[in-house]
Amino acid sequence: MKNTVEEPILDYGKVYTYADYLQWRFKERIEILKGNVFKMSPAPARNHQSTSRELGRIFVNFFHKKDCKVYIAPFDVRLVDKRKNSTKDEDISTVFQPDLCVICDKNKLDEKGCIGAPDLIIEILSPSNSNREMKNKYELYEENGVREYWIVDYVYKTIHRYVLKDDIYIGLKPLIAEETATSFIFPDLSFTVGEIFED
Repeated sequence: MKNTVEEPILDYGKVYTYADYLQWRFKERIEILKGNVFKMSPAPARNHQSTSRELGRIFVNFFHKKDCKVYIAPFDVRLVDKRKNSTKDEDISTVFQPDLCVICDKNKLDEKGCIGAPDLIIEILSPSNSNREMKNKYELYEENGVREYWIVDYVYKTIHRYVLKDDIYIGLKPLIAEETATSFIFPDLSFTVGEIFED
C-alpha cells in the first residue's frame, strides 16, 4: 500500500513563520508574505518555464566567475522582520521563491538559501500570480531594499524594471521585444528582450 503524506490544513487567518514552512509538505510550492500564505501553481506554464530558462542562461553566463551569484526558483529567500531583527526561523514571517535573483553579499547565503534582500529580483507573470500577491511583493522588495526589480510578462513580451532610489522604487521605461534590456545596477548586462520569449 502506498504511503501518502496528508497536506496540512491552513488557517488563512493565522500568521505563519518560516518555522511552520519548514514542517509543511504540499504538492504545490508555498510562499509566506508577512505571515500570509500564498499557494503557487503546481507546475508553471510552458511559456513561463521557457522564459525562465532563457533568462537563467543569460544571467548565469554573465555572472560566471563573478562575485555575485544567480539563483533560479525554487530557491528560498527569507526576509528579516525589522521590528524583531532576528534570523531565527520562528521570527521570520516572509519566505518566497523569486523566479530569478542575484545576490552579491555572500554573507546572506546559507544552506537553506538566502536570508536578506537579493540585489536584483525577476518575477515572471503567470495566471497564478494574484494582483494582491504582486502588490505585496512590490512593496516587500521596496521596503527591504531590493535594489532592482523586474517584472517579465511573456504574454505581452515586455519587461518592467524598477530601481530603488532613496528607498522608493522608480519605474524605468517599459521594454518591448525589439528593445535592449540593460540592468541599472549591472550596466554591462544587456540583451535583446525578444531573446527570452519563444514564438
